[in-house]
Order: sequence, then structure tokens, then C-alpha cells
Amino acid sequence: MKKIQRNIAIGVAAFIVLLLLLPLLINVNSFRPKIESELSNALGRKVEVGDLSLSILGGRVSAANIRIADDPAFSTSPFLTAKSLKIGVELMPLIFSKQLNITGLTLDEPSIMLLSGPNGKWNFSSLAVTSTETAPTSGGAPSGSLSVVELRVTEGKLLVGKVNSSAKPLSIDDVNIEVKNFSLATQFPFTLSADLPGSGNVKVEGKAGPFAPAGVPLQASLQVQKLDLAALSADPSLGLGGIGNLDGKLDSDGKTIKVNGTLSLNKLKLSPKGAPAGRSVGVKFVLDHDLSRQAGTISQGDVTAGKAVAHLTGSYQTSGDATVLNMKLNAPGLPVEEVEAMLPALGVTLPSGSGLRGGTLSAALAITGATDKLVVAGPVKLENSKLEGFDLGSKLSALSAFSGKAASSRDTTIQNASTETRVAPEGTNLSSINIAVPSLGVLTGAGTVSASGALNFKMVAELSGGAGEGLAQKSGRREGRGGDGIPFTIEGTTANPKFVPDVKGMASGAARQAITDKVLPQGEGSTKGLGGLLKKRF
Repeated sequence: MKKIQRNIAIGVAAFIVLLLLLPLLINVNSFRPKIESELSNALGRKVEVGDLSLSILGGRVSAANIRIADDPAFSTSPFLTAKSLKIGVELMPLIFSKQLNITGLTLDEPSIMLLSGPNGKWNFSSLAVTSTETAPTSGGAPSGSLSVVELRVTEGKLLVGKVNSSAKPLSIDDVNIEVKNFSLATQFPFTLSADLPGSGNVKVEGKAGPFAPAGVPLQASLQVQKLDLAALSADPSLGLGGIGNLDGKLDSDGKTIKVNGTLSLNKLKLSPKGAPAGRSVGVKFVLDHDLSRQAGTISQGDVTAGKAVAHLTGSYQTSGDATVLNMKLNAPGLPVEEVEAMLPALGVTLPSGSGLRGGTLSAALAITGATDKLVVAGPVKLENSKLEGFDLGSKLSALSAFSGKAASSRDTTIQNASTETRVAPEGTNLSSINIAVPSLGVLTGAGTVSASGALNFKMVAELSGGAGEGLAQKSGRREGRGGDGIPFTIEGTTANPKFVPDVKGMASGAARQAITDKVLPQGEGSTKGLGGLLKKRF
């Protein structure tokens, strides 16, 4: 028995020694040209690997310093570099026949540069297609395709940019990819997870393939947590901000990709001068993107903020570093309180200490132009609302030097207010302003809000009842005779507006009224009055 035990021990020891010596007996570096050649042929790119080492117990060959060339139409820099490549191998054929049969590939800490060209194509689209001769003839993948049981990428980095662009590439860290039964010729399941700039992360899970000249089909689920808009924005001057979560689905035939899902955003900011919104925003969307044209359409964009619901639809086109929008925002009957909570995100400031309460706001806006030079234009209407904490009557009492005292109240009730709005980088233009305030009358006019928030408005007040009686008499406007109303200007800022009498306008109005009183006696027609004037002058 002891002899048998001793023989077993000797055999085990000999086997262990053999395992330790095999890496020395097998010149694994002799396989490097074969590995480089097979990977290069499969990918259609030059592949370089460093020194190889064999782990018998691990059943793998390790290679250091991996480089995969980029498509020369995009860059002369490497498409991929990696700290190491672990190649799973079948041991028996390797030991007894010196055949290298690959079962798996693991890339450790790779850096991958993804570039898009002006024609919308990406540098990875030519992987595995070296020429039209190697391209499939029946919709499949090229002949000689690489096939492995398991393909993994660990702790990688993706750099996403554009050819000949001055913009800094987007960096996505801690990229981990796992693919089962990978083949360029068939569909394969995959999972991808990564950290986004800021504190966000993304997970994509689904099926892709086969590789083909037209593109790579894809069906997958998409989940993004803590999406940081400011960190992702390629242009900080846009003033985008907010943290969001996205849950959606991706479906692509290799030429176009359809994305549908829901996006929730907190602390949204849409203007350089804006502040985080006081409401979370939800977006239910359907987007179709043409990969070659780098353009797409939004067929559904339901935007909700509390009880407010607006609809965003339209198209976009990416050209170079710019994205040009052609969108429509239809926002009928939005509850005013919900809108007010969103105003800070747009950089809109109400008079200090005031707030909107009750009523509805409606808008039909066109959103056009490049994202860094957007123009938003269209009609806006406010109905049956109240501006609490703002006494418009007392503001208009600045005209009291020319009139009787205007009606005063702590709040300003607005029956309706409408204007044509145009918001552009240089400032905001409001035309055809018409505001009906039951306690005062009707205010009309037009003006601008500069990019710095300065006001410059020319207005006319058609005051009614006791509020306007003295003012009408002082300016030459009498009840029953009509008139031009009382002109004034609004200066200052949106936070602190100043209502200033237009003395010149008032004087002109009084002069016109005085001439009318002499030339056009009350009750006489205009023709008779004009004839009398002519007789007197000539």
C-alpha cells in the first residue's frame, strides 16, 4: 500500500513539474505571427501584439501591448490599444500538436477611439470588411470570420469624437463588455456597462450582428442612471444642466436606429443664465436616426412637468460640430403654477417678490437653428391669471404727475395677455403685446429684453374707469372721443422693472387733441372739419 501511495505521489509530482516546465518547452512566441495574421485578416486591420506567455493552469496565452490600426480614412492613430490580451486556448492540441485553437479573448484596460466622419460613417463600420471581394454576397459577414466562445473587455475607455474636430472627445470610462459565442458571421448576445462623465452610468443588453458592409444590426435595452447633462454637453456655453434617468429600447438594421423610451430629469437648466427648475420633467419619446446622414426625426416627444403637458416634434441634422434643429413645441393650456416652476430653467425672471397664480398659458413655438444659436419664436398667451406681489397700479402711478391716481392693489389680476415672442442669443423680442387688466384697462406695445436682462419697451395704456379718467383729461383724451392712450416706457430689468412716463408722447397726444378740438368740433364730420381748416388757412 505504501508503495502504491509513493508511486501516486511521484506521479503527481512529475505531473506538476511537467506543467511547470511546459511553458519553457513550448515556444509560445512562435504563435505570435499566426495570432497577428488571423486577427488582422478577421478584422481587416493591422493587429500587433507584444510578447506572449503561456499559463498551463489557466489555459491561456497572454499578450502584452496590443494595437489595432484605425481605418486610414479616419486616423493614423490606433483604433485600439490595450494593456494586455488574454487568449483562451485548447491545451491538448497546443501541447501535442502545437495547434493554437482560440476559445476566448479578454482585453484588459483597452482604450478605443470611436470617430464619425462628415458622411456619417464611423471608423468601426469597416471592421471585418477589407474590400468588396471579402464582403458577403448574400447579406452575411465576410469569409474567414473570427469566432470565439467568449469575448470580454474589462475596465476599458471609449473616446467618442469626430474627424477633424476641435471639440474634445467624449470620454466614457470603466467600459465592460461581455459577448457569448462571438462571430462576425452570426448574431450574438452581449452586455455593456460603463461610467458616464459626471456620476452617471449606462447599461446596454441585447443582441448584435452579423457584421456586414451596410452596418451591424442591433436590438437592445438601454438604461442610463444619473445622466449629467452638463458633463455630457460638448458646448458649455449652452448652459445645459440637470440629472436624468433613461429607460429605452434600441432597434437598428445597421443603416438607421430607432430609439424609444422615457427620460426623467431633475434640476433641469436650459440657459446659461438659468437656474435649476423647480419641477422634475418627464419626456416620452420616439426618435429615428439615419446613421449615414447623421440626421433624424422626433415623431413623439411628450414633455410633462407636473400637470403640464407639451408636445415636441420635428427634425435635426448634424453637420460638423453643430446640430441644427427644426422643431415645433405645442403647449396648449398649461397650468400656470407648473410653468412658473420651469421659468428659472429658461433664464426667465419675474419681478422680485412676485409669482404667478392660477390660469393657463398656451404657446405654439418654432425652435430652429444650430444648438448654439437657437431661435424660438411664436405666439404666447396667458389667461385668467394673477401676478401676486406685483402692484401694476402703483407702478403706473408714476404717471400721476400727468393724471389722477391709478387704481392700486397688492396683486395684478390679468384677464388675458398675449404676445408674439422671438427668443435668440442676442435677446428677446416681444411684439403685438396686449394685456387686459380689469382694474386698469388695456396695455399694448412692443419691446426687447437684452441678453443681459435689460428692458426696453414702448407701451400705451388705455386706462378705464376712475383709474384713467384724470390721465385721459390731462393728456387731451376725453371719454367718448377715443384717443391714442397714454404712452410710457418700461426700463430696468425683469427683476426690477421701471415704468417711466413718455413725456414727449404725451405732449404730442395733447397737441393732436388740441388741434382736433379747434379743427373738428364735437359732432361734426371729418370732411367738414378739414374743409373749415382749409378755409381758415387759405
